[in-house]
Amino acid sequence: MARLYANENFPLQVVRALRGLGHDVLTVTEAGNANQAISDEEVLAFAIRERRAVITLNRREFIVIHNHTPDHAGIIVCAQDPDTDGQALHYLIDWHLGGRLRGLPAGESKNLPKLSCNRHESD
Repeated sequence: MARLYANENFPLQVVRALRGLGHDVLTVTEAGNANQAISDEEVLAFAIRERRAVITLNRREFIVIHNHTPDHAGIIVCAQDPDTDGQALHYLIDWHLGGRLRGLPAGESKNLPKLSCNRHESD
């Protein structure tokens, strides 16, 4: 399963769902890095040291950072999107891992934030 580092703005409900699917998700808060005005570059540097892919809602910033720091475990950028459903969670991880995931428990997806996601990998 994936080793992920959830940026400070990433929805905790999705973190919990990812953990329920067996993924190893560490939040900025759990790492002791919350509320410290840590730059996005420092978030990625921490993820690189921990060999984790960053998962974030900071789309613009992390796409730029990816272009300057392409050697990392992955950056999964998401955005709140009212036109998608809870299946975005599946696509997010499935696309990053290049494989298929088992489904969420019945009714679980309706409680998740609406997201659309793209991944950025090192070359």
